Parts: sequence; structure tokens; C-alpha cells
Amino acid sequence: MPRLRATPRLSGVRDSWYLRAVATILLVGVDLFFRGKLEGLLPGHRLVTTDSVHAPDLVIADIARVEPEEVVDAWPDVPILGYTNHTDRSGLQRAHTAGFDQVIVKSALVERAPQLVDELVGDAEPA
Repeated sequence: MPRLRATPRLSGVRDSWYLRAVATILLVGVDLFFRGKLEGLLPGHRLVTTDSVHAPDLVIADIARVEPEEVVDAWPDVPILGYTNHTDRSGLQRAHTAGFDQVIVKSALVERAPQLVDELVGDAEPA
């Protein structure tokens, strides 16, 4: 379950705080350049690699650089978001067939990353 972090609102109200879910997102096969882009698109979330001690709330995988079946087998109880370029139709199909929760083209991930994470991880309820 995602952790909660107090975050200031961006509405201009000086001391206004709210709780937002902080997801641990495991990046599988994601190159260093795109990882930096994801860090900018998903501020406040913890992006990790397989070397992390934190259990993931979500896996984001570059379908062109991994075997989709292996990703699903490695993290069967974690939502998996796969992406690749728009010309890799066979990769998109393989990931969908393997059981990824969401399979999209890379440009859609860039456009909708925060919304996709919220959809797949869900809103954390305070304990």
C-alpha cells in the first residue's frame, strides 16, 4: 500500500497541507534518460530498481527491453504498466497477453503518467 506524505498544496495558500499517496514504483528495463523524465513527471513518488529493499506498489516496464512473461512472473501481485514505442505492435500484444494491467505507447505515458499511476495504485486510505 502506498505511504502517505504531507505535501503543500500549490493553490497559493501558504500553510495549506494535504496527504497524498507516495507510491514505490519499480522501474524494469527503463533506461537512465527515461527514468529522469519519469522522476520529473512523478514528483513525490519513490522510483526504485530491483536493488531496492522497498516492496513496489507498481511496476513500470519498458516492453522493448524486457520479457513480459518474466515481469508478470516476478511480480504477480503488483499492478504492471508496460510501455513501448508506437511501432512495436507485437510488443504491446505480448505484454497484454502476458497479463500486464495497462499497456500503452511511450508518448501516452509521458502525457498521462500521474493519472496512470493514480489509476493503478489507487488512493491510499489513512490508517
